[in-house]
Amino acid sequence: MTASSDEVGNFAWYHTLDLPGGVVTPGMFDTRPAAAKIGMPASLAGKRCLDVGTSDGFWAFEMEKRGAAEVVAIDLGNDAQADVTVGGAPLLTGAASRQSQTFVLARRLLGSNVKWMDLSVYDASPETLGRFDFVFASSLLMHLQDPVRALAAMHSVCGGEMMSFEPVSPILSLLHPRLPAARFLGLTRTDWWVPNIAAHRQWVEAGGFRVISSGKVAFIKRRGLGMRVAIRRPFRAGLLATLGIPQHWVLAQPR
Repeated sequence: MTASSDEVGNFAWYHTLDLPGGVVTPGMFDTRPAAAKIGMPASLAGKRCLDVGTSDGFWAFEMEKRGAAEVVAIDLGNDAQADVTVGGAPLLTGAASRQSQTFVLARRLLGSNVKWMDLSVYDASPETLGRFDFVFASSLLMHLQDPVRALAAMHSVCGGEMMSFEPVSPILSLLHPRLPAARFLGLTRTDWWVPNIAAHRQWVEAGGFRVISSGKVAFIKRRGLGMRVAIRRPFRAGLLATLGIPQHWVLAQPR
């Protein structure tokens, strides 16, 4: 189905998505270059896959492109369910979340078969979701009060491999290469943590996984058009768009 620029323009987008008809969503973040650089298996043929915290669905649709037999994507249907502190960043309540609407639109325009579910990662279980051959979570743990609890929930539904792809602090990774450390942001924002590489790996291990491979810090999550428009200082916008956000991926198996 050909995408309409007007239809796409009715929403704020988190992901940059290539839609039919040459339409590109003005996402806050452009993860398209990252898809070829992280350790996601090139082929997911015949596998049942789960995208946790899917937002607009970039990674869910990517897994479908890689031949997954079934892809389930979960996220919050109402932003009031998000992890924020009392007095923290205000969120809309009583209305469908942005991502529940943008995902449905992208799915329709792409002709995708990915199944979307209104579900918190904390509530993921074999009873609610079944089990998966491949579980993926991108930029999720930083938004959670309890990353290890979330990973333990992912562990409960993972029968094969799990990949976590998270923003990390290069400075803390350089200063403390072996000591888990993280910046705490939770009192005033909807993101809680920026870990170093050691903390990211140990979160995954504490959730019940064994790390089998991982990447180095790389600026591979670029600022998208939506973020560049939001930033008023052109030089800063250009610099952030070029460098991107430092990210680190971990591929793991349940212990």
